[in-house]
Amino acid sequence: MQDYFISIFYSEEDEGYIADIPDLRFCSAFGETPEKALQEVQIAKAAWLEAARSSGKPIPRPQYRPAIYRLATSAAFSMA
Repeated sequence: MQDYFISIFYSEEDEGYIADIPDLRFCSAFGETPEKALQEVQIAKAAWLEAARSSGKPIPRPQYRPAIYRLATSAAFSMA
């Protein structure tokens, strides 16, 4: 099963790292290190999914992929 893409970036404004799951609207977390941000967003993801299940809201399938991955895949297929 494909899992959700997680983006981790440094925020100068927050002076720490933000981890975000684009497929799960508003699902993000903060950490002082990239590892801590990842750990925190995994907790947020579990809570997001549980809240959606409990309220009967649809859970989106993992679909988001950064453009660089889509370009790399396209290039690999065109070279074959």
